[in-house]
Amino acid sequence: MMRLKELKRILLLLVICFSLLFSTTITPVEAAYSGSGSDVILQGFHWNSWQYGTWNIITNNADAISDAGFTMVWFPPVSKSTGGTGYLPNEWYNLDSDHGTEAQLRAAVSAMNNRGIKPIADIVINHRVGTTDWADFSNPAFDDNAKAVTSDDEWGQGTGNYDTGDSYAAGRDLDHTYYDVQSEIKYWMNWLKDDVGFKGWRYDYVKGYSGYYNGIYNDATSPYFSVGELWPDITGDYYASGDNVNYHRQKLMDWIDATGAKSTAFDFTTKWQLMLATSQSEYWRLQDSSGNPIGAIGWWPEMSVTFIDNHDTGPSPDGGQEHWPFEMSKVEQGYAYILTHPGTPCVYWPHYFDWGNDLQSKIKTLISLRKEKGITSTSPVSIQVADSSKYAAIINSSLAVKIGPGDWNPGSGWTLRASGNEWAVWTQ
Repeated sequence: MMRLKELKRILLLLVICFSLLFSTTITPVEAAYSGSGSDVILQGFHWNSWQYGTWNIITNNADAISDAGFTMVWFPPVSKSTGGTGYLPNEWYNLDSDHGTEAQLRAAVSAMNNRGIKPIADIVINHRVGTTDWADFSNPAFDDNAKAVTSDDEWGQGTGNYDTGDSYAAGRDLDHTYYDVQSEIKYWMNWLKDDVGFKGWRYDYVKGYSGYYNGIYNDATSPYFSVGELWPDITGDYYASGDNVNYHRQKLMDWIDATGAKSTAFDFTTKWQLMLATSQSEYWRLQDSSGNPIGAIGWWPEMSVTFIDNHDTGPSPDGGQEHWPFEMSKVEQGYAYILTHPGTPCVYWPHYFDWGNDLQSKIKTLISLRKEKGITSTSPVSIQVADSSKYAAIINSSLAVKIGPGDWNPGSGWTLRASGNEWAVWTQ
């Protein structure tokens, strides 16, 4: 027979459960590690920067970076690696790399921190290469190097679990389910933050493992900012638009969700549609069926990092790999768009430092106007027109932008503040 004391305890638990059931409300997922909302990123390198001494270049341009208004600088991978750029790392704790010496790296990081600019480290943890062999990992080694490699890796001797993402043939795919892989990554990243001075992370090739682990690593290191490189495949029609590209930005949303809303993602959908809109005079592409911006910024702007080009996509004459370059004659329009719109914009180093004073001045002015009008990653956008010759929008009810050859202006009470090749910006 049940004792009276036990019966009372059960009844109390039932009361608590029913109370929680009927009093709990569903709240939106709160984003984390997404910066202040007012940030502007500079990618501090291109694919061939290492040939010229990346760390010294960043240090020597520290004042110019600060004067431009950048609040974060994305550094390339900092560890010793196979190959110059750093995306095949072997010794995580060895900071003498092809980009420069450890002392030069620390000087560059300090130069940013001393000016209130947050240095962001490129974190390559999907894969790793050995020192002299396929998987003779050292500095650090894992408790079991074979177990640290997924069992379906090309090496053929990995004894870990199956990969939680896509494979990467150039390096050994790390098994993020293995406790020691997780532990070593957390130790190393905390060392980069606490000892070297980094303030945030750019995660490389995150499609190679579950975004769940990015959430774990961010919780373990508490970065100011985190962004993942999830480059979704374009399936079907490359010239798709409107709702037919929703699958693409949904992949970005799914990855952010997988992290537990603990990392932003690069907005490849905006790049895709902005490239087509400007190159083909199809500016209607920039508005979705709900009247919002077409990219990830139309669905979750706080967690979206917009960009024109990077070390992978940019043209080869500027040190890029030319995988998906923005049309050079339309780059001004591209920056007029991303630097006036929500999301966190990222400027490519060659565009600012290597394309001449005219483009540099225009980018600098756009950053200044963004800050002046308080445009943030979540600022509201009111699209005024999006047709075959132009796109125009009012952001924050205080800044108007037009890109494209078509005529448009916001009317009386607005002052033209900046303009260039088929773009203009007004404020009121």
